Amino acid sequence: MTSHVSATEEETRRLGASLARRLAPGDVVLLEGELGAGKTAFVKGIAAGLGLDPEDVSSPSFALVHEYGPAGKPPLLVHGDLYRVFAGASIADLGLDERKSAILAVEWPRPPLTERRAWRVALRIESDGSRTIDVEPPGIRPSSP
Repeated sequence: MTSHVSATEEETRRLGASLARRLAPGDVVLLEGELGAGKTAFVKGIAAGLGLDPEDVSSPSFALVHEYGPAGKPPLLVHGDLYRVFAGASIADLGLDERKSAILAVEWPRPPLTERRAWRVALRIESDGSRTIDVEPPGIRPSSP
């Protein structure tokens, strides 16, 4: 796991763009953090890193899912938000796991998660307003004490 400190939304976006260069089609990015922590800003960075317009990216809190990519082609990025979905809903319940060629970014993920290669991104707001962003690659789980 790597930790980063972001003092601005632009820095958060740059971290997302940096991660995008390591993602492969079908990868999942699970984003956790309180409201306002920067989850959507991070996804805007992922979009930019994939060559998409980050200004097209908006929070899917009410729509639940947004898809981004070239017109008339399968999406490159699928952005979901499970915050407003009933407690038992999962990635599979929304059909998000079916878009196997897209990178899937999910805010407020809930178990069961996914069988796909998943990155975990945890964003925390610090007392000075900066964000600590922890990025955990697939297959890396902290050992239990």
